[in-house]
Amino acid sequence: MKLHHTKHHQTYVTALNAAEESYAKAATPKERISLQAALKFNGGGHINHSLFWKNLAPAPEKGGAGGKLDGSTAFAAAVKADFGSLDNLIQKFNTATLGIQGSGWGWLGVNPTTKKLEIATTSNQDPLLTLLPVIGIDIWEHAFYLQYLNVKPDYLKAIWNVVNFDEAAKRYDAAVNSGADAAKL
Repeated sequence: MKLHHTKHHQTYVTALNAAEESYAKAATPKERISLQAALKFNGGGHINHSLFWKNLAPAPEKGGAGGKLDGSTAFAAAVKADFGSLDNLIQKFNTATLGIQGSGWGWLGVNPTTKKLEIATTSNQDPLLTLLPVIGIDIWEHAFYLQYLNVKPDYLKAIWNVVNFDEAAKRYDAAVNSGADAAKL
């Protein structure tokens, strides 16, 4: 993950800054429109990865609380209400995320209208726009290739051991109680 953070995420930040500088200097609408793809891709890469890093915590055997869902939280109650159990959520999430063709992201988010948890996927570095993000899992090969080679199911099975459910519970509370988008927190 160190390589993922220091190289891949940094590349999105650097490219986003360059695209924003070019946008500020663009003299015509055509020039600004030509920068939209770079802004979306690199901006999404930065937003998604910023959420992703906070989504992770060391596993208990490494002294952390990763993979442990506190059953007393409103988030745990929502998981049970909307999916029946954490195991059902994980199974449905992993199935949806494995369906991504190529690269993208698996998401658990709050529907801003119904306040229910929903699973969604996005392609490439597209940010989650239809739900308020609670958990985002990077399914680009750079996220798992060094450790899991090309075996996405093994990566998705293991990632839940380091998901920071305390952070997810905070994001859920903010989304449900005030409509706050974790990408803006």
